[in-house]
Amino acid sequence: MAVTDEAIEKIKAMIVSGELSPGDRLPPEKELSERLGLSRNSMREAVKALEVIRVLDVRRGDGTYVTSLEPHLLLEAIAFVVDMHDDDSMLEIFAVRRMLESQATGLAATHGDDDDIAALVEEVEGVDSSVTIEELVAHDIRFHREIVRMAGNAYLASLIEHLSSQTVRARVWRGLTEANAVERTLSEHRAIADAIAQHDSALATSLATAHIAGVERWLRQAATA
Repeated sequence: MAVTDEAIEKIKAMIVSGELSPGDRLPPEKELSERLGLSRNSMREAVKALEVIRVLDVRRGDGTYVTSLEPHLLLEAIAFVVDMHDDDSMLEIFAVRRMLESQATGLAATHGDDDDIAALVEEVEGVDSSVTIEELVAHDIRFHREIVRMAGNAYLASLIEHLSSQTVRARVWRGLTEANAVERTLSEHRAIADAIAQHDSALATSLATAHIAGVERWLRQAATA
């Protein structure tokens, strides 16, 4: 194991064990390197690496702190990778989104309470086929975000959010070019919301899978046209 990797593992172990908690300030560099039996240089490189992935927060003139370790922070590195995608990899992003979000929809049907379901139904009933493409996409984002939130898993929600943000362009493109895209999207949203309201997890999962797969299928056809 490289020396820097060893330093990273030792700092991680301090956090996992509870010796360092979210918001805690790390001991001074000299003290920490001596305690862990590592050089100050390797300690410095480890801190830089952990800062990049948002585990540590280096505050100039103040010290180095453990971040809140909340999912949206820890998954930002994934967002960076997704941001670097090209059009050829968009289908792969949709495939990952389909697998994750379909399961999240099933969980929403299981865990959603009356208030959650009422809010989802209100979102669906608040739009009709007269909406603009921009309004449709805004509704689509709110609809899927609410469902994922209902699943009750913050890490899953953050991961899907980062993936979904990169599919907006494709969703706008589909809305502008595919016949009946607005009506089809709204109809599928209503069906998914009804399945969630009925707490039918299997049906909700299947409908969500088909819903996202429809965009994948269109994108694949458009890419080869």
